[in-house]
Amino acid sequence: MIERPFEWVSTWEAALDAGDVACAQIRLKGLDDDALARIVDVLRPPAQRRGVAVLLNDNPQLAFETGCDGVHIGQEDAPFAEARKALGPNGIIGVTCHDSRHLAMEAGDMGADYVAFGAFFPTATKDATTTADPELLRWWSELFTVQCVAIGGITVDNCRPLVEAGTDFLAVSGGVWNHPEGPAAAVKAFDRLFGGN
Repeated sequence: MIERPFEWVSTWEAALDAGDVACAQIRLKGLDDDALARIVDVLRPPAQRRGVAVLLNDNPQLAFETGCDGVHIGQEDAPFAEARKALGPNGIIGVTCHDSRHLAMEAGDMGADYVAFGAFFPTATKDATTTADPELLRWWSELFTVQCVAIGGITVDNCRPLVEAGTDFLAVSGGVWNHPEGPAAAVKAFDRLFGGN
């Protein structure tokens, strides 16, 4: 997502200021905990000063130790109970549920703050093993109170069906950082789409 965060602080802050950003997930694979902690120390404070929750990907204990607001865990990451123990009762825990209604209901029953469905579109961020349909978002949002997040290859150009299907949030990485007009322009455009424009 961000290869050299110390050079990206102004871009990061401009993106955070460009629209209604509810949450920022720090997802940097292949780094040891010390390197990741240094990056979190740079990216977390500007986000939290703006009221944006900061989640660390995969690592509940490091999320707690670095002052993040929570963690996002996949099906192959730390178990939910371990994440809750590390973060305490108020930490945010989101769970990847791929295209599975069953996994989502399990996560909701365990107390997940949100469930994430996807991938909805081809993505270069990860090797997506499942493809989700927007109808899954509609089904979830009509039946459950736990919030849902759409993930996977989402851009300004393709997100409207997901918003219309009832997703509470969009998880966007390349859709922001690879936007031709820059990250702040992407956040503004996403914000307009979520506002119905």
